[in-house]
Amino acid sequence: MSAPTTAVSNVAPGAPNSATPAGAPVSTPALLAAMLKTSPKISDLFFTPGKPPLIEVSGKLAPTGTRALTSEDTRRIASDLIGNNQHAIGNLKELGSCDVSYSLQGAHRFRVNIFMQRGSCAVVMRVIPSKVPDFESLNLPSELEKIVGLRNGIVLVTGPTGSGKSSTLAAIIDKINKEQSYHVLTIEDPIEFLHPHKNCIVNQRELHSDTPSFALALRAALRQAPKVILVGEMRDKETIEIAMEAAETGHLVLSTLHTIDASKTVERIVGVFPMAEQHTLRNRLAKSFRYIISQRLVPRKDGAGRVAVLEILKSTLRTREYVEKGEAEGKTLLDAMRVGDQEGMQHFDGNIEKLIREGIIDLDTGLAYATNPDNLQLDLSDLAAPAPADPLLETAAT
Repeated sequence: MSAPTTAVSNVAPGAPNSATPAGAPVSTPALLAAMLKTSPKISDLFFTPGKPPLIEVSGKLAPTGTRALTSEDTRRIASDLIGNNQHAIGNLKELGSCDVSYSLQGAHRFRVNIFMQRGSCAVVMRVIPSKVPDFESLNLPSELEKIVGLRNGIVLVTGPTGSGKSSTLAAIIDKINKEQSYHVLTIEDPIEFLHPHKNCIVNQRELHSDTPSFALALRAALRQAPKVILVGEMRDKETIEIAMEAAETGHLVLSTLHTIDASKTVERIVGVFPMAEQHTLRNRLAKSFRYIISQRLVPRKDGAGRVAVLEILKSTLRTREYVEKGEAEGKTLLDAMRVGDQEGMQHFDGNIEKLIREGIIDLDTGLAYATNPDNLQLDLSDLAAPAPADPLLETAAT
């Protein structure tokens, strides 16, 4: 892994920033601040050799300058972001990538991934808003407010990278913080939203700086008297096992998975375990899960950003049976969500149909993000434009 080692050792942390036009060197913090001023809705910043610094707004990249970055530019930026984080430096040298958090004083925080490509550094920075989001700003369904009153069990928020999972969990934690009087413990990689103590005390532990692993921190949490435990991600069998144990012993556990819907979430969790343990695991999961919330961000019709489309699976007699015994024809979790609107459940395509009919997203975009676009198109057949009149037929009629 000689390329990562060279990239780190050649960085000059205090060098002027050449990632700006010649003759106007600027520090990395100043560069980041200038990029953030270009748009109020930036989700990510990108630094890669051969392109100018880029921002992502509503899922699309846009340059913030004209001069392309060099490999020396990105090495220096990476070094400024890593600082003296020896764990991150070691990972970049040995594994070719590392994760860190970074803060601009009095402004935004970032979740940063630095990785090697073609022998040089590239950097992706997820922008974390300085204000913790709430239910109103995210337009979350009122059903999710019931999570605040739960005393135990597992709540999972799933979706691809960049789908807003962290924001949804932050809004739930914030509402618990306002309305309950608990000890809330979070285990994150890295810490994203900073939660001030309100009615609750919120202790936030960061992987590698406060604890070596999710599993160790989660096991220690059982001795730290929290009522609510947030685990940034359920990555492995050990973490899932301890999270289940915590949920079964009177804790409310919130976590995320990179899965696209409720059905895939259950299969991912079950599939981590050996075949001989899967029946028992299904039984435990069926009893302990409370909600599985999956989300996708879909571009708005008016071009003003993206809107969250949510699927909500709630623990009911029917859904617990399907989780425990497995899905079958006519007995799927999607079937349960389709008929479970009175219980607060909703499915992706039903939510997309509603947004299309309200004019928030257009038909083609909705179909592109749908789980079953053919069925959705049939459901929306009344919106299809009428076929153009045939002039030959009109002439014949006259």
